[in-house]
Amino acid sequence: MQNMLPRIYLIRHGETEWSLSGQHTSRTDIPLTEQGEQDARKLGERLRDLNFSQVFSSPRQRARRTCELTGLAQVAEIEPDLAEWDYGDYEGKRSADILPARPDWNLFRDGCPRGETPAQISDRADRLIVRLRVLDGNVALFSHSHFGRVLAARWIGLPVSEAQHFLLDTASFSILGYEHNLADSPVIALWNADSGR
Repeated sequence: MQNMLPRIYLIRHGETEWSLSGQHTSRTDIPLTEQGEQDARKLGERLRDLNFSQVFSSPRQRARRTCELTGLAQVAEIEPDLAEWDYGDYEGKRSADILPARPDWNLFRDGCPRGETPAQISDRADRLIVRLRVLDGNVALFSHSHFGRVLAARWIGLPVSEAQHFLLDTASFSILGYEHNLADSPVIALWNADSGR
């Protein structure tokens, strides 16, 4: 019998003050809001009947706390490649703050000054995908909005610039898998399902 290829459950952390305000948050390690904690618990209820062969979390506390509140922290490993896009000089800024000085700026095309470039984030996502494709069973990844969008785009072979078309809400989960369990047919099986709030 053929082994089942992994189903990757991509989970975005719950709400933070900065995700609520639209501020770009990469290295700044801020906690979940009360609503973010509630949504993470609800997400745990949606995931509780699944068995995960492996669980990985970004090192940032918002992802780790979401993982904890879903009930999966005891088996989770920290995976640095799941950290959010490094926004460099744009850390803590909103797009509305950046666009007056750079009206044509697009994160997925331009990256951020003194932060990660699209090529660097693509390389990071590709490196992670290589490791994920050899795993078996359900795999949970606790990560962030922009990195998650890039991961999904790269999973199906799209360039980073196409990740701009994949919105990813807080406390949501998506499933990356394969059509007919064929390794050369990666698909997005589910996108941006919420915690049931």
